Amino acid sequence: MNRRDLLTALAALSAVSRYGFTQKPATRGSVSIDFTSRGAVIPSDFVGLSYESAQLANPAFFSAQNHELIQLFRALSPSGNLRIGGGSSEFTTYSDEEAIGSPPFEVFGPDTSKTIKHGTVTTVLALRNLRDFLDAVGWSCLYGLNLGQGTKENAAAEAAAAYRIVGPRLLAFQIGNEPDSFRNRYRPATYGPADYLKEWNVFHDAIVAITPGARFAGPDISNKLPYLTAFAEEAPRHRDVILLSGHYYAMGPAGSPDATLDQLLGPDPKLATMHRRDFSIVEQAIKTAGLPFRVTEGNSCWDGGKPGVSDTLASALWCADTMLAFAQMGWTGFNLHGGGNGYYTPIAGSPSTGFTKRPEYFGIQFAQIFSGASFLTTTVAGANARVTAYALERDGHRQLVIFNKDAEAVGLTIPVRPQHEARILTGPSLESKDGISLSTIKVPRSQAVTVPPCAAVCYNL
Repeated sequence: MNRRDLLTALAALSAVSRYGFTQKPATRGSVSIDFTSRGAVIPSDFVGLSYESAQLANPAFFSAQNHELIQLFRALSPSGNLRIGGGSSEFTTYSDEEAIGSPPFEVFGPDTSKTIKHGTVTTVLALRNLRDFLDAVGWSCLYGLNLGQGTKENAAAEAAAAYRIVGPRLLAFQIGNEPDSFRNRYRPATYGPADYLKEWNVFHDAIVAITPGARFAGPDISNKLPYLTAFAEEAPRHRDVILLSGHYYAMGPAGSPDATLDQLLGPDPKLATMHRRDFSIVEQAIKTAGLPFRVTEGNSCWDGGKPGVSDTLASALWCADTMLAFAQMGWTGFNLHGGGNGYYTPIAGSPSTGFTKRPEYFGIQFAQIFSGASFLTTTVAGANARVTAYALERDGHRQLVIFNKDAEAVGLTIPVRPQHEARILTGPSLESKDGISLSTIKVPRSQAVTVPPCAAVCYNL
């Protein structure tokens, strides 16, 4: 453990001792578990990160030489998924040349209204380096192609090269990023799902004519669910479509005054109603297509995230809680968007300056603990809306996860006495940007547990 990690761990332990297990709970409630139930199983590649296609314009970023980034990816998951796409994918072109001049930047992302995306080129060297990087971290890749401003010929050439070079690390291609946002941007105001599917099929056919083994995911929408419904109806006509995909941002743009910690930690009753309706539409699309669904891009709020919200302990707790909620619904993964020095990126920095773990990094690590486990039906009663719980079982080993996204400790009665050791994700306060850690602590063997404020605790039962 280096000095920085030691100080971080000490800060977290200080927060627990100051606010945690010895503090009298502000509220009391209970958790019940149906140990006979068996729900969804968390896939081994559930953990994911999302980066902009423009990042490939610097072939040295995703490469076997970027040792620090490789270690950070490995520490998140031994078998995660890297999605390449984002808004910049509708500006990027492909060239069969090894390299074209000097890279226009060292790092790129996340894409915002202010970033310059024109002129970014993906080359054969970038794809070779990407393959080496994926081999080094053990991850698969979802690869985005330019539908918004690209040509079918260029997309087919890029797909052929990526299929050949990235090889078994390539999970699927995605044609277009957020096509439900093309209207009045790349397409006329009348553009709709039928228009998108027509274009998608043209690109698809051009790709498989050269690369018959290619596989596809889609529609990679922003939030307009009729596009997902239409794609799900189209998917069974194509045996090479293996995955439904879409994006999820908990709040609106970073510039919105409504994008606050309170809203992030919610739930807002109106948002909860909207999400239940939207999730039911996603569930119907899954049934229609007979395919799994993955969130291929998402985070707290779009347009790069908001300082004081997206880069805090609150965002780490939201991240881990949301990942488990999506996994419990049977969704197969969540790729947290980031890159560069955006406020919400889990990993910030560059090869020349070094990389930093942002708060969401620890949230992802916490969720990864439960890879391969199946959910048990769990109910929380008597606690406020910022307290959530999940029970899971893997190979006969049971765990209870309790999130307390409040500034007060909460007392809960649980059905089984926990073992002495527990894992905790915590920090000094919800607003904290530093001092956040994931560590092992001792807990009393009592069915009456006290969950510290601003923390997620994993009890072994």
